[in-house]
Amino acid sequence: MKNYIKEQIKKSYETKQAIYENEELLSKIEELVKLCVELYKGSHKTILAGNGGSAADAQHIAAELVGRYGFDRPSIPSLALTTDTSNLTAIGNDYGYDKVFSRQLEGMGQSGDIFIGISTSGNSANLINAFMSAKAKGIITVALVGKDGGEMAKMADIALVVPSNSTPRIQESHILIGHILCDIIEKEIFADGVK
Repeated sequence: MKNYIKEQIKKSYETKQAIYENEELLSKIEELVKLCVELYKGSHKTILAGNGGSAADAQHIAAELVGRYGFDRPSIPSLALTTDTSNLTAIGNDYGYDKVFSRQLEGMGQSGDIFIGISTSGNSANLINAFMSAKAKGIITVALVGKDGGEMAKMADIALVVPSNSTPRIQESHILIGHILCDIIEKEIFADGVK
């Protein structure tokens, strides 16, 4: 059993090593961080959504921004569309599950905001619909995905594609990228920046 545990850790490390060595992906993460900092200084917000484990990741990242990541500072506006059960169930019942995120974006998203859709496959219908609603409102779209990026990567303004076909490895890497995002945003806005 210990060898199996070690093998899982090794696979996680290897995925992160592939990200570490992928200059194009690193540049896109940097591009997203800079864009978020710029838009936050202009009173915009990030909006995140995903399904299942990716819903938890959306909530986790939003909470780090609204609360705190590494030090006490003013709250940074961020919203996870996965937390309001009344919205989710009403929209799901009245319009269908494929509309649970797009309908919320129509009501709460503003031009200049950033929508981060999180999906291991990049093919979640409700996130694809959310990307269409976001684009119609002038909201910047980010796909945080894995595998080949799916349809979301094709639609996104910025596509962060984790180089893995394993759902657990992709999700572990998504939260790493989310933490890097929160860390740098916080330091750039409220501290001396990242050297």
